[in-house]
Amino acid sequence: MSRIEPIIIKDERHGLPYSKGLTAQAFTAAGLSPARAYLAAQSLQDEMRAEGLREIGLEDLQQRTVRVLSEQAGVDYARRFEKLQEIGRFDRALVVLVGGTTGVGKSTIATEVAHRLGITRIVSTDSIREVMRGIFARDLMPAIYESSFNAWRGLRVPVPHGANPVIVGFREQTAVVSTGIKSLIERAAVEGVSMVIEGVHLVPGYIDPSQFKNASVVQLLIGVEDEEAHRSHFYIREIQTDGMRPFEKYRANFGNIRLLGNYIEDLAVERGIPVVYSHQLDRTVAEVLELVVNTVIREDEESADSRVQPAERGE
Repeated sequence: MSRIEPIIIKDERHGLPYSKGLTAQAFTAAGLSPARAYLAAQSLQDEMRAEGLREIGLEDLQQRTVRVLSEQAGVDYARRFEKLQEIGRFDRALVVLVGGTTGVGKSTIATEVAHRLGITRIVSTDSIREVMRGIFARDLMPAIYESSFNAWRGLRVPVPHGANPVIVGFREQTAVVSTGIKSLIERAAVEGVSMVIEGVHLVPGYIDPSQFKNASVVQLLIGVEDEEAHRSHFYIREIQTDGMRPFEKYRANFGNIRLLGNYIEDLAVERGIPVVYSHQLDRTVAEVLELVVNTVIREDEESADSRVQPAERGE
């Protein structure tokens, strides 16, 4: 059996063989199922071999890829693929902040979004809080030793008249954890490392995405409008974790959990932070990806415009 020569992708300095597997992975990031992504990548390879191509330029390959993807899956997938490729060429870190109350599916969505974006670092704000517990004694910072929906138990000062203790306790805990979140983002910006951070403590107003000059920081919330659908998430989570996250604990505190969700979403509306309501996983992930990609591209275009000198604008 004769050996099939690889098709070489050439730019100005390098030449690498076309990889059907890597192309399929990129198609999966755009939202295709693995099976459809593989078939589309196979079609692209078959087309190039049928034409007898031994080498292909990057621009030509990009155009062919977009066309084949559009034919195989539709223009929406092709458009999303182009945007993802554009993000991949940026030279700064991308930090995606996925907030929302307990049990709305933040972890699952954050993991899937990270995978689609090729990001390998995922951090939960609960992990940051756990690290802070190891640094600060309970007497010094009692709020971080409680769950977010029970942080009021760690309050050391009287709750103002008319204020809700659940909200007051949560705000105190969030203020503490936000310090750790900011440090993590600053480190990612300096090192140029992209990451996804998820957790209930990513509350609009506590972190200003625009303050991080060397990173693209995109903040969004996940919500579940239907209470029964939200409640069912805890039952599923108990099964998936073999009882490590018991349904009864969350059922007993479901009122507080919903209260915090409404509070966080109201803050998001006030500050223009997008809220993505979760229904079906693939659709939610696609919506989050679209939001992230569009935000990063828009910010990059605005940044480029701001660098144009007045003389170049004819002023």
